[in-house]
Amino acid sequence: MENNASPRAAFFLILFGLVTLLIIYSSNSRSEDFHYTSSVGKIHLPPSLKEWEVKNEYLPVSGNKTLDHHCNQCAIITSSSHLLGSKLGPEIDQMECTIRMNDAPTTGYEADVGNKTTFRVVAHSSLYRVLKRPQEFVNRTPGTILIFWGPPRRMQQVFNKVIQRASMSFPNMSAFVASGRRMEQFDRLFRKETGKDRLTSRSWLSTGWFTMVIAIELCDRVHVYGMVPPNYCTSKNPLPRKMPYHYYDPKGPDECFTYIHNEQSRQGNHHRFITEKRVFANWATLYNITFSHPDWD
Repeated sequence: MENNASPRAAFFLILFGLVTLLIIYSSNSRSEDFHYTSSVGKIHLPPSLKEWEVKNEYLPVSGNKTLDHHCNQCAIITSSSHLLGSKLGPEIDQMECTIRMNDAPTTGYEADVGNKTTFRVVAHSSLYRVLKRPQEFVNRTPGTILIFWGPPRRMQQVFNKVIQRASMSFPNMSAFVASGRRMEQFDRLFRKETGKDRLTSRSWLSTGWFTMVIAIELCDRVHVYGMVPPNYCTSKNPLPRKMPYHYYDPKGPDECFTYIHNEQSRQGNHHRFITEKRVFANWATLYNITFSHPDWD
């Protein structure tokens, strides 16, 4: 019994340490610009996302695995409350591969968002919320692959070690971390597609940005569920409905308020959700991406 309990006890000790580290991290970095660039030399940005090297730029947390998966059809399931009441769960679970983000749960929401999870893309800021619920995010669906991203220096200093220790407690956990080179490519891609430097425009790339690029890399076709089009929140006819930003947080902030506040704010760093969605609209034909619930024109 003692031997069986020790990995679990170790895991919860890790979580306690992680909470402490995250408190220190938050207090030290509220006004800090996140540098996604690495110390590697010149970074090449291929003209097409289909030419990006998947295998070499997502590093295994343990062992010598490679992220060499390929899917003909993928579903990205967003965290939007537009999915509530949709009854899309069976349709989503029929998809060859499904991609979810951060700590968006399926338990209790299966009818609307499905249960199958092939990949879960997790931001450094959501790492604790994912690892503290292993029964939901690590062990629930056998074979789920976690892909973590974050500023390279922070990942090397803190988060990689936490992920590695968690993987020791859960040997079946399959996890990868975006390399410093890949993070810089994400940064340069934002500049190329928007004409804006992420740092000088005081932007943080969203998990949706990383998820979309990863899906394009891994999948021939991508169907996005629950993402609103770029003009949705600024439309006057019809006016957008008020609804929670996340389907699993009914008391959370309004979705459109969050999008507009982040897009317009110049004080501090913010996601540029609407700007990113304009890029996704441009990519739709190029990379065979479709959007539904709501549909994009």
